[in-house]
Amino acid sequence: MAKKSSKSLINWLGLLGIASFVSYAVAVIFAPLAYPGYDWMSRAVSDLSAANAPSLALWHQLSGLYGVAGITCIMMVCVAIQGKLNKTLRLGIYIFAAMFWVSIVGFGAFPLSESGVAGTAFQDIAHIAVTAAVVMLSIVSLVMIMIGGYRKRRFVSLAVCATIALLLMFVGAIGTGVAPSEYFGVFQRFSNLIAVNGFLLILGTFLFMGKLEN
Repeated sequence: MAKKSSKSLINWLGLLGIASFVSYAVAVIFAPLAYPGYDWMSRAVSDLSAANAPSLALWHQLSGLYGVAGITCIMMVCVAIQGKLNKTLRLGIYIFAAMFWVSIVGFGAFPLSESGVAGTAFQDIAHIAVTAAVVMLSIVSLVMIMIGGYRKRRFVSLAVCATIALLLMFVGAIGTGVAPSEYFGVFQRFSNLIAVNGFLLILGTFLFMGKLEN
């Protein structure tokens, strides 16, 4: 008789990583409908959730699952990998979880005070500081996941996904710096939507499939 595979509740909660990504993507795509004149190709995503943005209410409605689903997913990943994987890979995932917490709490507490402007108000300075912390933690976590993942054949696929996410982050960072201003929003989305939130989706999928094991 074939052995039946059963998924634990923790495995099923990995699907929340997909829900988080979808919720954020829907907000990024449709919140501009409530923001007259918003050009997604040239404007940052954070403009949609600025304190004075006309799209703020719709943003919160559409991204309602993003934070709670994402936090639940990444914490279940942390629970699932206790004593598993290897130390470098495990630490990389823990740092990624810390980054997600900083992002959710930090950006929630300190949205831009004015859409399209990062001024000198404490709120704006804090927003920039949170952005810097998120970028730094993302890079460190992805590099460690790559190093730990490539050490063991079973986790090479996760390391490859981390590599792609890191490359997309660099593409986004370089693009926003050197590309014409009318394409700023395009490259910015490489970093926050595709790279960071996309990798959370990957971790959730691995958790659901039971692949975060020794």
